[in-house]
Amino acid sequence: MTSIVPNTFDPQVFREVMGHYPTGVAVVTGRTEEGEILALVVGTFSSVSLDPPLVSFMPMKTSRTFQKLRTCSTLCISILGGEQQAEMLAVAQRWENKLDGIDWFPSPSGDPVLRNAIAWIDTTIAEVVEAGDHWIVLCAVTDLQITNSVPPLLFFQGGYGSFAGLESGSRMSHEILPAIHAAHNANNELRDLADSIGCEVSVFAAVSDDELATVFSALSAGATREGGLASRFPLVPPIGDSYLFDKSPELQERWMNKLRKPSDEIREMHQRRLEFIREHGYLPAFLPEEGSRAYEQMIQATREYKKAALTPQEERSIRETIGSTPVDYEPREIIDAETYDVGSIVFPVRDPSGEYTMTLRLAQLPMSVGGATIMDWVERTRMVIAEIERSEVLAE
Repeated sequence: MTSIVPNTFDPQVFREVMGHYPTGVAVVTGRTEEGEILALVVGTFSSVSLDPPLVSFMPMKTSRTFQKLRTCSTLCISILGGEQQAEMLAVAQRWENKLDGIDWFPSPSGDPVLRNAIAWIDTTIAEVVEAGDHWIVLCAVTDLQITNSVPPLLFFQGGYGSFAGLESGSRMSHEILPAIHAAHNANNELRDLADSIGCEVSVFAAVSDDELATVFSALSAGATREGGLASRFPLVPPIGDSYLFDKSPELQERWMNKLRKPSDEIREMHQRRLEFIREHGYLPAFLPEEGSRAYEQMIQATREYKKAALTPQEERSIRETIGSTPVDYEPREIIDAETYDVGSIVFPVRDPSGEYTMTLRLAQLPMSVGGATIMDWVERTRMVIAEIERSEVLAE
């Protein structure tokens, strides 16, 4: 056997290089003789052999959970789907009772299978091999089955995500088709609104809890395509208040955490924005001294987001860029007698089911405008929104 040569490179370089290769995520479960249910998240699960059927996973030597799993007579491996990140994190972050609150059913061996897993594989441990700071656990397969044929949960470049095939664009179009129809049914009203204010009027629809797509855009003579957001962009603060304001606290918290450890001050400001739009039905943002240039980095970031295949590292960079846009997002009521430089105003819009999944946004607005005029814009926009929501009902 060839001896292992000590490395001369930075371990962080090793971690970074290996992080550019995606791995699937699985949960290994088992039961001790005393009846304790165990669960361990692994990103090292792999098929090894067809004849005999063998699979493997590689836990760290310091894993206390694996020390218990090693004594179990059987193990079951659940291959996780792309929508199971929350379940995976719950298992990974707990010291005990790891499956509490997580829906599961027993495999033929009696070990837990996570309810929405792509597949389960019943096994017994065949051999445990020492490998540096990990164990290589070879498992003999006794039974297996596909239970939920969906894209898998992947770990890549320090982040989690789901594989999406080439058909994702057409699927997105199908999901937001009602919003497209509603916006285009109010085409004349939206264009009249843009012309009368002298701005850009856009309508966005939520493709998911993580992304918005532009379904309509109208420009006045003074507005430009270059000054608008891209056709789709991520829901990361400050983008998304008009969608998240009536959602669950858990979803709002997930949205804020996309900023990566936001300060208490930033959290409180975004919470005030959610409360403002919930109370008033609209939400303004104000321009700093540099004027409309303050939006340039956000606009560029949304254009980068449109790329067909972003790595998790690129997505994190885009989120950080959007989150650091130097626009004044502190919410405050508009006073008739005062003058403002408003960067944008967003309004939540109901979809045909009555849910707030759409947003109407005014942008590229006239500068140094009195508060009374701005509130007139708000009222005119509300009338257009009523027309959009009315057309949705008639179309049902």
